Amino acid sequence: MALPMNTGHEHLDDDDDAAPLEMLVQLFGAHGWSCEYVSDDEICGEIRGSWASYQLRAIWRRDDHVLQVLCLPEIRVPDDKRKAAHELLALINEQMWLGHFDMWSNGGMLLYRHGLMLGDDGMLSISMAQLTIDTAVTECDRFYPAFQFVLWGDKSPKDALSAALVDAAGEA
Repeated sequence: MALPMNTGHEHLDDDDDAAPLEMLVQLFGAHGWSCEYVSDDEICGEIRGSWASYQLRAIWRRDDHVLQVLCLPEIRVPDDKRKAAHELLALINEQMWLGHFDMWSNGGMLLYRHGLMLGDDGMLSISMAQLTIDTAVTECDRFYPAFQFVLWGDKSPKDALSAALVDAAGEA
């Protein structure tokens, strides 16, 4: 799912780099998405995907120059489905090039996580910010059905992943 670069709310120039959280706040504003600072080093917003609305969090680790992006599809795994969910996570993560899916041990919340090492200047371009958000939402959308098939459809993790990937390949 390619998100439009600019909706006219703010001007974003691809040649301008900014501090990571500031760039993401500008990007969210340009799209008209809600976003707020949780702390000096964290923002939280919400983006509508194909299957659900996703909470997006970005955490800046200044000392390491690492931006961690979390995308939460608001899926909680009940205790009786944890084994199947972990098996599905392993199968899904084998398919991933960027980021990975994980499950919080406390509460069973599923999430997509990706860390960007931004180098010594710690700056983020608009194109990299856009790509990072696009990737998080696209991956959550791509695998959302597999999680639903395991959690609510009682499919095996392997069958759920196969069915989800076939459905995604068939969409135009």
